[in-house]
Amino acid sequence: MPDDTLRDLAVRGRLRQPAVLEQQVRRMLADPRARALTTSFAAQWLTLRKASAWLPDPNMFPEFDENLRRAFVEETTRFLDDQRLADRGILDLIRADYSFVNARLAEHYGIPGITGDRFRKVTFTDGARGGVLGQGSVLMVTSYPDRTAPVVRGAWVLENLLGMPPPPPPPNVPQLQATDTAGKPRTMRAQMELHRQNPACATCHVRMDPLGFSLENFDAIGRWRTRDTGGPIDAASIFADGTPIDGVAGLRRFLLQHQDDYVETFVAKMLTYALGRHVDHRDMPAIRRIVREAAPGEFRWTAIILGIVQSAPFQMGTPAS
Repeated sequence: MPDDTLRDLAVRGRLRQPAVLEQQVRRMLADPRARALTTSFAAQWLTLRKASAWLPDPNMFPEFDENLRRAFVEETTRFLDDQRLADRGILDLIRADYSFVNARLAEHYGIPGITGDRFRKVTFTDGARGGVLGQGSVLMVTSYPDRTAPVVRGAWVLENLLGMPPPPPPPNVPQLQATDTAGKPRTMRAQMELHRQNPACATCHVRMDPLGFSLENFDAIGRWRTRDTGGPIDAASIFADGTPIDGVAGLRRFLLQHQDDYVETFVAKMLTYALGRHVDHRDMPAIRRIVREAAPGEFRWTAIILGIVQSAPFQMGTPAS
């Protein structure tokens, strides 16, 4: 709720003054309660709210428990809040080489030397972890309970990071064929390649699958692996525009090569959160202006949030009914 300072300025009509408004936004962002922004926005943007009720198959993943679930959510929340408090550029959400783990999460990720329940910052050198793409929370909610889902992960990247949501699947999509004619297990990649031979499916899969395949080294609860049920993991593909993507490191490079799409999508997602409604074509001039004005400072959190607060949709809009 607004505190006495905000109420007083609002009553006196001073919040409409740009300098006063900026001062108050910066004051609020420095307040510990601003962590609620990170928590709530992450739940909406990264679909993290699904993690609280996600139930991995206990037969496939008997090591999964509530402690690991809570650690997943806490890692992502701490990482995003650290980025916000340090006022980093939002490209660091993709390219950062660090995160926060406790002993339970470190064991899950294969990181030695971490003890206790306290979360601490760790730096990664293997190119696998770091940034949101290597975090168990994201990798879990973009999987099925019993296996990875390259299509779901690819669609998640398209919609939430690149602003290119694929169309809904056509009716009567055939099931994946987990084994060949001799009964030998197929890798997830082989199942998807066979599925994509259907011309009705190929149009969308040519964009989704390469992004999803790049994350196949992470299983359905975010552990690193080099083999699938049917054989070794092949995380290399070619995107629809001809760009090669090899593994999670290749996906990071791909996203940074498409940083204009990524930044605009991030701003649109945060504006959606701020307005409490979906954005549409009428909001695009404001989104482009926020991006343009945040560019000189490398798209830092404060610049984007200030741009949203100062924008016409935020200043003049009303909540969705």
